Amino acid sequence: MDIPITQSKAWQKLQEDLKEVSIFEEGNGYQYLAIVKSTPVGNYLYLPFGPVAEDKTGFKNAIKSLNTLAEKNNTIFIRIEPINPDFIKSFPEKTKKSTDLNPRETWILDIKGTDEELKTKLPSRLLRYYKNASKNGLKIETSTNPEDIKYLLKLQKALATKEGFNTFSEDYLKNELSQPFSTLYLLKYNNPESKTEDVIAAGLVFDDKTTRYNLQGAQSEQGRKLHATGILTIQLILDAKEKGLKRFDFWGIAPENAPKDHPWAGFTNFKKTFAGEEVKHAGTYDIVLNPIKYKFYALTRKLNRLRRRV
Repeated sequence: MDIPITQSKAWQKLQEDLKEVSIFEEGNGYQYLAIVKSTPVGNYLYLPFGPVAEDKTGFKNAIKSLNTLAEKNNTIFIRIEPINPDFIKSFPEKTKKSTDLNPRETWILDIKGTDEELKTKLPSRLLRYYKNASKNGLKIETSTNPEDIKYLLKLQKALATKEGFNTFSEDYLKNELSQPFSTLYLLKYNNPESKTEDVIAAGLVFDDKTTRYNLQGAQSEQGRKLHATGILTIQLILDAKEKGLKRFDFWGIAPENAPKDHPWAGFTNFKKTFAGEEVKHAGTYDIVLNPIKYKFYALTRKLNRLRRRV
Protein backbone atom coordinates (compact mmCIF):
# COMPACT_ATOMS: atom_id res chain seq x y z
CA MET A 1 0.00 0.00 0.00
CA ASP A 2 1.09 3.55 -0.75
CA ILE A 3 0.80 5.11 2.71
CA PRO A 4 0.86 8.93 2.93
CA ILE A 5 2.62 10.45 5.91
CA THR A 6 -0.72 11.74 7.24
CA GLN A 7 -1.85 8.14 7.81
CA SER A 8 1.24 6.99 9.68
CA LYS A 9 2.16 6.49 13.32
CA ALA A 10 4.59 9.39 12.92
CA TRP A 11 1.60 11.64 12.17
CA GLN A 12 -0.19 10.24 15.19
CA LYS A 13 2.75 11.40 17.32
CA LEU A 14 2.24 14.92 15.95
CA GLN A 15 -1.44 14.73 16.88
CA GLU A 16 -0.51 13.68 20.42
CA ASP A 17 1.82 16.67 20.71
CA LEU A 18 -1.04 18.88 19.51
CA LYS A 19 -3.25 17.37 22.27
CA GLU A 20 -5.53 15.75 19.68
CA VAL A 21 -7.22 12.40 20.27
CA SER A 22 -6.48 9.91 17.49
CA ILE A 23 -6.86 6.20 16.79
CA PHE A 24 -4.48 4.15 14.65
CA GLU A 25 -5.85 0.90 13.24
CA GLU A 26 -4.47 -1.84 10.99
CA GLY A 27 -6.61 -4.65 9.60
CA ASN A 28 -7.22 -6.99 6.69
CA GLY A 29 -5.90 -5.02 3.71
CA TYR A 30 -6.22 -1.57 5.28
CA GLN A 31 -4.68 0.97 7.63
CA TYR A 32 -5.97 4.26 8.98
CA LEU A 33 -5.34 7.10 11.41
CA ALA A 34 -8.59 8.68 12.58
CA ILE A 35 -8.49 11.99 14.46
CA VAL A 36 -11.41 12.82 16.77
CA LYS A 37 -12.58 16.37 16.03
CA SER A 38 -15.03 18.22 18.27
CA THR A 39 -17.67 20.77 17.24
CA PRO A 40 -20.50 22.50 19.16
CA VAL A 41 -22.87 19.99 17.58
CA GLY A 42 -20.82 16.88 18.34
CA ASN A 43 -17.71 14.92 17.36
CA TYR A 44 -16.61 13.51 14.03
CA LEU A 45 -13.71 11.36 12.81
CA TYR A 46 -11.25 12.85 10.31
CA LEU A 47 -8.83 10.75 8.24
CA PRO A 48 -6.40 13.03 6.36
CA PHE A 49 -5.68 11.21 3.07
CA GLY A 50 -7.21 8.05 4.52
CA PRO A 51 -8.18 5.34 4.93
CA VAL A 52 -5.44 3.53 3.03
CA ALA A 53 -6.30 0.17 1.48
CA GLU A 54 -4.75 -2.42 -0.82
CA ASP A 55 -7.92 -2.77 -2.90
CA LYS A 56 -11.68 -2.21 -2.80
CA THR A 57 -12.14 -5.15 -0.43
CA GLY A 58 -9.62 -3.66 1.96
CA PHE A 59 -11.37 -0.29 1.67
CA LYS A 60 -14.75 -1.83 2.56
CA ASN A 61 -13.11 -3.53 5.56
CA ALA A 62 -11.75 -0.14 6.64
CA ILE A 63 -15.18 1.49 6.39
CA LYS A 64 -16.69 -1.33 8.45
CA SER A 65 -14.02 -0.80 11.12
CA LEU A 66 -14.61 2.96 11.05
CA ASN A 67 -18.34 2.53 11.52
CA THR A 68 -17.67 0.46 14.64
CA LEU A 69 -15.22 3.10 15.90
CA ALA A 70 -17.69 5.90 15.16
CA GLU A 71 -20.42 4.11 17.09
CA LYS A 72 -18.14 3.75 20.12
CA ASN A 73 -17.29 7.47 19.98
CA ASN A 74 -20.87 8.59 19.23
CA THR A 75 -19.75 10.62 16.21
CA ILE A 76 -21.93 12.54 13.74
CA PHE A 77 -19.99 11.58 10.61
CA ILE A 78 -16.71 10.19 9.30
CA ARG A 79 -14.61 12.49 7.07
CA ILE A 80 -12.49 10.50 4.62
CA GLU A 81 -9.96 11.45 1.92
CA PRO A 82 -8.77 8.27 0.14
CA ILE A 83 -5.79 8.86 -2.13
CA ASN A 84 -7.15 6.27 -4.56
CA PRO A 85 -10.03 7.85 -6.55
CA ASP A 86 -11.26 4.37 -7.59
CA PHE A 87 -12.57 3.89 -4.05
CA ILE A 88 -15.30 6.48 -4.69
CA LYS A 89 -17.33 3.69 -6.32
CA SER A 90 -17.27 1.82 -2.98
CA PHE A 91 -18.46 4.70 -0.80
CA PRO A 92 -21.49 4.01 1.45
CA GLU A 93 -24.85 5.42 0.31
CA LYS A 94 -24.98 8.17 2.94
CA THR A 95 -21.78 9.83 1.70
CA LYS A 96 -21.71 13.53 0.83
CA LYS A 97 -19.04 15.53 -0.98
CA SER A 98 -17.40 18.05 1.35
CA THR A 99 -15.04 20.96 0.77
CA ASP A 100 -11.59 19.54 0.04
CA LEU A 101 -9.29 20.05 3.02
CA ASN A 102 -6.14 18.50 1.58
CA PRO A 103 -5.31 19.02 -2.11
CA ARG A 104 -7.32 16.82 -4.45
CA GLU A 105 -4.73 17.24 -7.20
CA THR A 106 -0.99 17.40 -6.71
CA TRP A 107 2.20 17.43 -8.78
CA ILE A 108 4.68 14.59 -8.23
CA LEU A 109 8.28 14.57 -9.42
CA ASP A 110 9.99 11.19 -9.82
CA ILE A 111 13.52 11.64 -8.41
CA LYS A 112 14.78 8.09 -8.90
CA GLY A 113 17.59 7.39 -11.34
CA THR A 114 20.90 9.18 -11.78
CA ASP A 115 21.70 12.76 -10.83
CA GLU A 116 22.00 13.64 -14.51
CA GLU A 117 18.58 12.18 -15.24
CA LEU A 118 17.10 14.27 -12.46
CA LYS A 119 18.67 17.48 -13.74
CA THR A 120 16.89 17.02 -17.08
CA LYS A 121 13.60 17.23 -15.16
CA LEU A 122 14.48 20.54 -13.51
CA PRO A 123 13.88 23.91 -15.22
CA SER A 124 17.16 25.05 -16.80
CA ARG A 125 16.44 28.68 -15.87
CA LEU A 126 16.09 27.79 -12.17
CA LEU A 127 19.18 25.59 -12.29
CA ARG A 128 21.10 28.60 -13.58
CA TYR A 129 19.84 30.78 -10.72
CA TYR A 130 20.70 28.00 -8.27
CA LYS A 131 24.27 27.67 -9.54
CA ASN A 132 24.79 31.44 -9.27
CA ALA A 133 23.16 31.78 -5.84
CA SER A 134 26.36 32.19 -3.83
CA LYS A 135 27.66 34.81 -6.25
CA ASN A 136 24.52 36.81 -5.61
CA GLY A 137 24.93 36.74 -1.83
CA LEU A 138 22.54 33.83 -1.22
CA LYS A 139 23.01 30.78 0.97
CA ILE A 140 20.74 27.98 2.16
CA GLU A 141 20.64 26.60 5.69
CA THR A 142 18.54 23.90 7.34
CA SER A 143 17.14 23.78 10.85
CA THR A 144 15.18 21.47 13.14
CA ASN A 145 15.01 24.03 15.93
CA PRO A 146 11.33 24.87 16.59
CA GLU A 147 12.30 28.44 17.53
CA ASP A 148 13.41 29.05 13.94
CA ILE A 149 9.84 28.64 12.70
CA LYS A 150 9.52 32.39 13.35
CA TYR A 151 11.26 33.04 10.02
CA LEU A 152 8.69 31.05 8.04
CA LEU A 153 5.80 32.52 10.02
CA LYS A 154 6.96 36.09 9.44
CA LEU A 155 7.09 35.53 5.68
CA GLN A 156 3.74 33.75 5.68
CA LYS A 157 2.02 36.52 7.65
CA ALA A 158 3.28 39.17 5.25
CA LEU A 159 2.00 37.13 2.31
CA ALA A 160 -1.30 36.39 4.08
CA THR A 161 -1.90 40.10 4.65
CA LYS A 162 -1.31 40.78 0.97
CA GLU A 163 -3.28 37.83 -0.44
CA GLY A 164 -5.98 37.60 2.24
CA PHE A 165 -5.67 34.08 3.63
CA ASN A 166 -5.10 32.54 7.06
CA THR A 167 -1.88 31.01 8.41
CA PHE A 168 -1.23 28.27 10.95
CA SER A 169 -0.45 29.34 14.50
CA GLU A 170 3.12 29.53 15.76
CA ASP A 171 2.50 26.71 18.23
CA TYR A 172 1.16 24.46 15.48
CA LEU A 173 4.16 25.09 13.22
CA LYS A 174 6.57 24.60 16.12
CA ASN A 175 5.00 21.23 16.84
CA GLU A 176 5.40 20.29 13.19
CA LEU A 177 9.08 21.22 13.17
CA SER A 178 9.59 19.27 16.42
CA GLN A 179 8.80 16.03 14.60
CA PRO A 180 11.65 13.81 13.36
CA PHE A 181 10.23 13.89 9.82
CA SER A 182 10.42 17.70 9.54
CA THR A 183 13.13 20.02 8.22
CA LEU A 184 13.03 23.80 7.84
CA TYR A 185 14.97 25.35 4.95
CA LEU A 186 16.02 29.00 5.09
CA LEU A 187 17.35 31.02 2.17
CA LYS A 188 19.43 33.93 3.44
CA TYR A 189 20.51 37.02 1.53
CA ASN A 190 23.59 39.08 2.39
CA ASN A 191 22.00 42.44 1.66
CA PRO A 192 24.67 44.92 0.48
CA GLU A 193 22.42 47.93 1.08
CA SER A 194 21.38 47.26 4.68
CA LYS A 195 24.53 45.28 5.54
CA THR A 196 22.30 42.61 7.07
CA GLU A 197 21.67 38.93 6.44
CA ASP A 198 17.96 38.58 5.71
CA VAL A 199 15.83 35.43 5.44
CA ILE A 200 14.05 35.98 2.13
CA ALA A 201 12.48 32.53 1.71
CA ALA A 202 11.64 29.56 3.91
CA GLY A 203 10.21 26.11 3.36
CA LEU A 204 9.04 23.34 5.69
CA VAL A 205 9.25 19.79 4.32
CA PHE A 206 8.20 16.39 5.67
CA ASP A 207 9.93 13.15 4.72
CA ASP A 208 8.73 9.57 4.98
CA LYS A 209 10.42 6.43 3.62
CA THR A 210 9.80 7.28 -0.03
CA THR A 211 8.55 10.84 -0.40
CA ARG A 212 9.42 14.44 0.45
CA TYR A 213 6.31 16.58 0.93
CA ASN A 214 6.72 20.30 0.25
CA LEU A 215 4.03 21.54 2.63
CA GLN A 216 4.80 25.07 3.80
CA GLY A 217 6.67 27.87 2.09
CA ALA A 218 6.87 31.63 1.59
CA GLN A 219 9.17 34.33 0.26
CA SER A 220 9.58 38.07 0.68
CA GLU A 221 9.30 40.68 -2.04
CA GLN A 222 13.11 40.76 -2.15
CA GLY A 223 13.01 36.99 -2.48
CA ARG A 224 10.67 37.21 -5.44
CA LYS A 225 13.11 39.50 -7.24
CA LEU A 226 15.98 37.06 -6.57
CA HIS A 227 13.99 33.94 -7.61
CA ALA A 228 14.23 32.62 -4.05
CA THR A 229 11.43 30.06 -4.26
CA GLY A 230 12.92 28.50 -7.37
CA ILE A 231 16.40 28.30 -5.88
CA LEU A 232 15.09 26.85 -2.62
CA THR A 233 12.93 24.27 -4.43
CA ILE A 234 15.94 23.02 -6.39
CA GLN A 235 17.78 22.47 -3.10
CA LEU A 236 14.79 20.66 -1.58
CA ILE A 237 14.69 18.26 -4.51
CA LEU A 238 18.45 17.64 -4.67
CA ASP A 239 18.60 16.93 -0.94
CA ALA A 240 15.65 14.54 -1.19
CA LYS A 241 17.47 12.71 -3.96
CA GLU A 242 20.67 12.52 -1.90
CA LYS A 243 18.66 11.16 1.02
CA GLY A 244 17.53 8.25 -1.14
CA LEU A 245 13.88 9.26 -1.49
CA LYS A 246 11.92 8.37 -4.62
CA ARG A 247 9.38 11.17 -5.04
CA PHE A 248 8.95 14.88 -4.45
CA ASP A 249 5.37 15.91 -3.76
CA PHE A 250 4.76 19.59 -4.52
CA TRP A 251 1.58 19.37 -2.37
CA GLY A 252 -1.31 20.76 -4.32
CA ILE A 253 -2.11 22.31 -7.69
CA ALA A 254 -5.20 23.96 -9.15
CA PRO A 255 -7.74 21.58 -10.73
CA GLU A 256 -7.49 20.85 -14.44
CA ASN A 257 -9.12 23.59 -16.56
CA ALA A 258 -9.26 25.92 -13.54
CA PRO A 259 -9.77 29.62 -14.42
CA LYS A 260 -6.71 31.83 -14.73
CA ASP A 261 -7.74 33.75 -11.61
CA HIS A 262 -7.78 30.58 -9.45
CA PRO A 263 -5.94 31.29 -6.15
CA TRP A 264 -3.43 28.52 -6.93
CA ALA A 265 -2.88 29.41 -10.60
CA GLY A 266 0.53 31.01 -10.05
CA PHE A 267 1.75 28.22 -7.77
CA THR A 268 0.52 25.63 -10.26
CA ASN A 269 2.30 27.21 -13.22
CA PHE A 270 5.52 27.27 -11.21
CA LYS A 271 5.24 23.64 -10.10
CA LYS A 272 4.50 22.43 -13.61
CA THR A 273 7.77 23.84 -14.90
CA PHE A 274 9.25 20.72 -13.26
CA ALA A 275 8.89 17.54 -15.34
CA GLY A 276 6.51 15.75 -13.01
CA GLU A 277 3.04 14.34 -13.39
CA GLU A 278 -0.39 15.24 -12.07
CA VAL A 279 -1.81 12.84 -9.49
CA LYS A 280 -5.49 12.96 -8.53
CA HIS A 281 -6.88 11.84 -5.18
CA ALA A 282 -10.51 11.14 -4.30
CA GLY A 283 -11.08 14.38 -2.41
CA THR A 284 -12.86 15.00 0.90
CA TYR A 285 -16.14 13.21 1.67
CA ASP A 286 -18.38 12.82 4.72
CA ILE A 287 -20.04 9.53 5.63
CA VAL A 288 -23.13 10.81 7.46
CA LEU A 289 -24.18 8.82 10.53
CA ASN A 290 -26.55 11.30 12.18
CA PRO A 291 -28.38 13.27 9.44
CA ILE A 292 -30.08 15.75 11.77
CA LYS A 293 -26.94 16.76 13.64
CA TYR A 294 -24.99 16.78 10.38
CA LYS A 295 -27.37 19.41 8.95
CA PHE A 296 -26.74 21.62 11.99
CA TYR A 297 -22.98 21.06 11.63
CA ALA A 298 -23.08 21.97 7.92
CA LEU A 299 -25.03 25.14 8.70
CA THR A 300 -22.64 26.30 11.43
CA ARG A 301 -19.69 25.54 9.13
CA LYS A 302 -21.14 27.75 6.38
CA LEU A 303 -21.80 30.56 8.87
CA ASN A 304 -18.25 30.36 10.23
CA ARG A 305 -16.77 30.53 6.73
CA LEU A 306 -18.98 33.50 5.88
CA ARG A 307 -17.87 35.28 9.06
CA ARG A 308 -14.19 34.69 8.21
CA ARG A 309 -14.71 36.15 4.73
CA VAL A 310 -16.33 39.23 6.23
